[in-house]
Amino acid sequence: MEIVGAEPPTVEQIRERHDRILGRLRAAAETNGHDPARLGIVAVTKTWPVAVARAALDAGMTRLGESRVQEAEPKVAVLPNAEWHFIGRLQSNKVRRAVRAFAVIHAIDSLDLLRRIGGLAAEEDRDIKLLLQVNVSGEQAKAGLSPAGLLAAAQTLPPDGLIGLMTIAPMGASLEEARNVFARLRELRDGLEQVAGIGLPELSMGMSADAEAAAAEGATLVRIGTALFGPRG
Repeated sequence: MEIVGAEPPTVEQIRERHDRILGRLRAAAETNGHDPARLGIVAVTKTWPVAVARAALDAGMTRLGESRVQEAEPKVAVLPNAEWHFIGRLQSNKVRRAVRAFAVIHAIDSLDLLRRIGGLAAEEDRDIKLLLQVNVSGEQAKAGLSPAGLLAAAQTLPPDGLIGLMTIAPMGASLEEARNVFARLRELRDGLEQVAGIGLPELSMGMSADAEAAAAEGATLVRIGTALFGPRG
């Protein structure tokens, strides 16, 4: 995926990059037998000021991603019409704040956290969409449920709000290695749907460096920051 300049991009630049990237990703999805219309980009605005997030909205992007609750809150307050996605690791003392701020939470790395978010969402009268993070590659330093553990707990999954799975390929992985990780997440999702008897339509996988590998394996939410906005300081 192309790396762009370090200056904050204009609305026109963001729109052009988004359309070009999305076209490439949807072509990869279609070539590999997946519905290209189901794939969308989450524009990762973390570390960028609210002006860049507003430019992304003005460019036609509606899904904006942040990885720190405290950084996101002022942006959410200024831009409430965006669909805000939390894509980072959620600290236990910020769960309620995340529930109040975000429409979608991706990196839910335990069933206990899934249930806690569900309970808080009910308390706050919030309809939040949730994705379980799976440590497909089995890296010791990486958060997430194991594929075997998730399958073992399939019949106890709370269905309310759960829309899919999320993963991150190992840092430094080749595109072939990343694609294998993404294929395994898709296969896990397919098996989980059968065992649990619930629909899990969303697969959040792929970032700027490995987005095409993710698209080729059926990603529906691809998290793109650098290729849209440039490298962060």
